[in-house]
Amino acid sequence: MRAVIQRVTQASCKVDLKITGSIKAGLLILLGIEDPDTMEDIQWLSQKIVNMRIFADEKGLMNKSLMEAEGDILLVSQFTLFAQTKKGNRPGFTRAARPEKAIPLYEQMLDELEKLTGKKTAAGIFGADMKIELLNDGPVTIIMDTKNRE
Repeated sequence: MRAVIQRVTQASCKVDLKITGSIKAGLLILLGIEDPDTMEDIQWLSQKIVNMRIFADEKGLMNKSLMEAEGDILLVSQFTLFAQTKKGNRPGFTRAARPEKAIPLYEQMLDELEKLTGKKTAAGIFGADMKIELLNDGPVTIIMDTKNRE
């Protein structure tokens, strides 16, 4: 499971010109899922996301977590995070999980984030052509992979 985590002052997702999810200050998370991913990956990643200290404290230092900053989350599925680019000029996406595997894991990730934060997680629509708008704060962008827990 891969996540691109962006600290934002606002973010939204539109499908067919309709907003499916929007947040004020918080995190926009682009989530890629592959076949080996399990509930263990979801639990590890969601804990890291909500507890990562990347929000400013009173001194302007990154010392507060999403929870302490009372930020929101917008979760968007993005299979292209598992693009394979070694051969040719057209990326391959065979590492990304098929929808029958990925959708339940995506929904479990939504549930886990809601459980941990105690509030609704805004979301895109899995597999839809989504338009994402964001105002990156910092910018702060962190990439995490549950198979490479550095």
